Amino acid sequence: MFGATDSAFRQLLSAIGKPDLMFTEFINVQQIFSPETKAIAQLLSYYPVEQPLIAQIWGLDPELFEAAADFIVRAGFQGIDLNFGCPQKAVVKKGSGAALIDNLDLAGKIIKATLKGARGRLPVSIKTRLGYKTINTKPWFKFLLNFNLVAITVHCRTAKEMSVGPAHWDEIAKIVNLKNKHNPKTLIIGNGDIFTRAIAYQRIKETKIDGVMIGRGVFKNPWIFNSVPERHYSQAEKIAAWKRHLAIYRQTWGKTKPIHPLKRFLKVYLKGFKGALTMRTGLMNSL
Repeated sequence: MFGATDSAFRQLLSAIGKPDLMFTEFINVQQIFSPETKAIAQLLSYYPVEQPLIAQIWGLDPELFEAAADFIVRAGFQGIDLNFGCPQKAVVKKGSGAALIDNLDLAGKIIKATLKGARGRLPVSIKTRLGYKTINTKPWFKFLLNFNLVAITVHCRTAKEMSVGPAHWDEIAKIVNLKNKHNPKTLIIGNGDIFTRAIAYQRIKETKIDGVMIGRGVFKNPWIFNSVPERHYSQAEKIAAWKRHLAIYRQTWGKTKPIHPLKRFLKVYLKGFKGALTMRTGLMNSL
């Protein structure tokens, strides 16, 4: 989701079908305090229409997590989310993201530091996976449930599986049982292969989770959060959405951010068009 779910896209979703909560792109806590980065101006910038908005952070240094939590509170966000689930090599190679699943000592220090920095002023949540290389449901989630977290979002795959193969939704029911036993107040949010509202409601009914998080599903259908997302959207409506997205992007970023990240959305808006590939190639070359 990094590089796509920026402020411009969140503003578009706010207009065409807004989810209950939205999250920023994840940002390394070290970047927040680096004078040589544009992270503050881009990754953590937002407009009021995007609220309630949760700031998502990652990294390795507990002290920086504590400081970042305090910064996020003062920046006006509605929550702090710790990314313990990113499977990208550049992240896990440093021992962060999903690699923390196999490093309980550091994971615990980061959680405690973040809670200390938040000082009860904002809720703290975690996004994670079932395991790093193999499914590790019971020990990992029993550990997480020891902390005063408002929610745990679970991508129903291991980091090794990335986003390939079927999601292990059967493991979610086990996590819900652990939550009911050890910390009933913590919300369990499911994630993985949610491409329609119908699937979302089905998963909630089957597993008794408190809600779902939709990630890649929004690229298949930007209207997925709309109250009537299953309806057919005309080509004219899709073109209008593309133009609106482009206009919001330019208004938001001007010349401070290159426009090429928008190219990935052309496939979304042109889906179902006759000659879509040729059209997409032409539009990409014109950006």
